[in-house]
This record gives sequence, structure tokens and C-alpha cells, in this order.
Amino acid sequence: MTATPSTTVANLRDLGGTPLSGGRTVRPGLVLRSGQLDRLDLDADPVVAALGLRTVIDFRTDAERADHPDRIPAGARVLVGDVLADKLNSAKVPAAQLKDLLSDPAVAEKHLGGGRAQALFADTYRSFVNSGSAQAAYRMLLTEAADADSGPLLFHCTAGKDRTGWGATIILALLGADDETLMAEYLSVNPAVKQAFAPLIEGFTAAGGDPDIALALIGVFPSYLRAALDEVETRYGSMEKYVREGLGVADETVEALRARLVA
Repeated sequence: MTATPSTTVANLRDLGGTPLSGGRTVRPGLVLRSGQLDRLDLDADPVVAALGLRTVIDFRTDAERADHPDRIPAGARVLVGDVLADKLNSAKVPAAQLKDLLSDPAVAEKHLGGGRAQALFADTYRSFVNSGSAQAAYRMLLTEAADADSGPLLFHCTAGKDRTGWGATIILALLGADDETLMAEYLSVNPAVKQAFAPLIEGFTAAGGDPDIALALIGVFPSYLRAALDEVETRYGSMEKYVREGLGVADETVEALRARLVA
């Protein structure tokens, strides 16, 4: 899989080209991932214009969508699957509050210092697997990605690393990517995300913020993804059973997904 050189969409990546078992790959141009689309400008961005996006799935919270509304290509439909809806009712979720947390080093230290950021992210990743709102969102993702009528599909959250990273992991695992490939794709967004948030990180550290906290918030780490994968293993025993029983996605849909996306 490769980063796509968009000038107006951060962290845009095509799942196409990702290596799968048996020497196969993911078909390009059908399922893409990114950060939020609040700066999308098709006139200034021929790369995205050429994708011909027909479906956009937005994993963000109500507050995130209100603060930074997506700019949607003409003719594309938007589907909202708020992954964190259930989680936000019960806890603060760093994945949905990056900018707020990085604007105040004292608040960040109080809530996230001493390894608390990593622990919070691990907890959030477990909720990607076990919360009802997350299950509904990822069920929608798989159902739409399996449907040829959805056309080229883009799914995203704010930074395109956590909620989006788990969505990409589910799809690629179902298509036959091995564990090493799943982790490599998950971690591959780090440079793009750090670039997108560089001004915030610099401001945070200049104001006395702990660089380790900034890194924990902005980056993705193997321990984060492993928390979700371990939750799948503990609750369901396999990705296939998680998709069937946890997400309620029919085997026929998974077969359609494979038929459509495996080259």
C-alpha cells in the first residue's frame, strides 16, 4: 500500500497494492483511508479528483464533525459511523481530543502523564472491538466495501490513524494479509500524521509540554494495535469470528469483499 500524494487531504492512503497471501494483492483505487476532509479542494488536488470517490465513511464524533466539516466531492454520499459514541458517554477519549489536549501542557500532564496516555489508547482500542457504536461503524465499513455500487470508497476519522487504522486492519486481515503486513500498514501512517500535527507538537513542547505525551497522542504504536488484536483473540478467537459474531457481518458479505478487492 502506498501513500497517495494529495495536497489537500492529510494521510491519504490506498489499500491497493498491499501484499496478501499466495502472492496476491489488494486491487487499487477501490478502498482508501485518510484523515479528515475539511480542506479537500478537488480543483487544487487532481490526485483526489481522479479517484472518483462515490462513498465517504466518516468515523468521527458529532463534535469533531461540527468543528471540521468534511468537504465532500460532488456526487459522493456520506455515511457517518461514530466509532466512539458509546465510549465518549463514559470516558475521555484521547483519539477524539488531540487538538484540545495538545493546547494545554498542564492539562495533558495531569490526564496523560506517567504512561496514562498509552493506557488510555489501549483502552480505546479495546473499545473499537467491544463497544456497540464501534461494531456498528465497522459493520457499515465492511458492508459498503463489499458492495460494488459503493464505487471507490474512502473511510476516515480525524488524523486517520486510530479508528481508521483499525478499520484498515479488519479489511486487510479478512483479505489475507499476514500479521507482519497488518502491523507495517498500521505503523506506516506515522510520518504523515507527525507532519500534519507538527505545528501543534512544536507549540506544545515549546510551552513546556512533555514530548513523550505528544508522541503518545500523535503517533501510533504496536502496543495500541495489539490491544485491539488481543481483544479480538480473547473474545472471539479469530478475526473471522469477530466479524461474523461481533460485527454481525454475513459470510457472503466477506466473500463479496474478497471477490471485489483481491487481485
